Amino acid sequence: MPDGLTPSKLHIGDVFRTATVGLRTRKLRAALSMLGIMIGIAAIVGVLGLSESSKSDLLAKLDRLGTNLLTVEAGQGIGIGRGELPDTAVSMIERIGPVRAVSSVSNVGAKVYRTDYVPSTQSGGITVRAVDPNLLDTLQGTVADGTFLDEQGSYPTVVLGAVAAERLGISSLDAAPKIWLGDQWFAVRGILDPLDLSPDLDRAAIVPIQAAKTYLDADGVPSTLYVRTTPDQVDAVMGVLAATTNPENPEEVEVSRPTDALEAREAADDALTALFLGLGAIALLVGGVGIANVMVISVLERRSEIGLRRALGATRRHVALQFLGESFLLSTVGGLGGVALGAAVTAAYSQLKGWTTLIPTISWVGGLGAALVIGAIAGLYPAMRAARMSPTEALRTG
Repeated sequence: MPDGLTPSKLHIGDVFRTATVGLRTRKLRAALSMLGIMIGIAAIVGVLGLSESSKSDLLAKLDRLGTNLLTVEAGQGIGIGRGELPDTAVSMIERIGPVRAVSSVSNVGAKVYRTDYVPSTQSGGITVRAVDPNLLDTLQGTVADGTFLDEQGSYPTVVLGAVAAERLGISSLDAAPKIWLGDQWFAVRGILDPLDLSPDLDRAAIVPIQAAKTYLDADGVPSTLYVRTTPDQVDAVMGVLAATTNPENPEEVEVSRPTDALEAREAADDALTALFLGLGAIALLVGGVGIANVMVISVLERRSEIGLRRALGATRRHVALQFLGESFLLSTVGGLGGVALGAAVTAAYSQLKGWTTLIPTISWVGGLGAALVIGAIAGLYPAMRAARMSPTEALRTG
């Protein structure tokens, strides 16, 4: 280099300015390129955020409901038919030491209607269940309005599950509503909140066992028993429940833990989470290909600019940094937009479902890191191609 001339320099600020100038002159193309990265990052952040929020809600629900509730039902199947639990089942189970409470539920073959003018075929799928007064305590359920059943209450009265009340159009007890149940009027004395461990009761009209026998000609034979045990003896109780419930035919008794269904549902959600993460990764890859494509086209369109810069003293490294900076800027802005969009979707859906909003750090840090890596890879080839252009060739063909 001749004496008196200093080598040209390109500081980080210069790289940023030249990169923004290149993108500002092609706003629509740059926006569409960033959109691909944004969708991919938003999918990753949203899926991980919703998965974490859902798990948090499940753990809170399990802590609140406890995992020490067991369900005992009569077995059904080929060779067994529709089994029944013995009349002595409740008293036998209560003898098991770690058992804290036992509540029985029996089916009642009656129909429920809002009024006696409703055609008999329009029952709305609402069932009738006869239960013990301590059922709500055993299930750790709550009453949304009114009170639950008790031994001393005036009958005929009924408590509605959450779904049953909605289907009957009853949301409040202010007007002292009554329903037509088994060809007679029952006063509604309570509406339950949804029961997470017994969704069947959400769709049921619930009456006391004694009232079911008196007014609905029910036999009172239990179809389901809910057993609450001490937390550290669940497996031990589970192992003896069938033989205790029906000593003659223990194989006709099915014992399960309702919280297992919740955990199984969460496991299924994890599988879907992995699927959606895969789709997010594909969207991210497509976004990276889009940036690479835009950068290659940009290099071809801007050959005269590259030639002029080289003629004025820009080195190959300076030209490469310029296009690499544009690629980085595209992916960074797209990544930040994707993180914001994913977080917003997570917050909105979590609020809709009543979950606590949780956005794992790994989701937004990992997503942003992936966007930067893809931006670097996508911009590497166009930057090298631009750097290899000689000034004369670039000015001649530009």
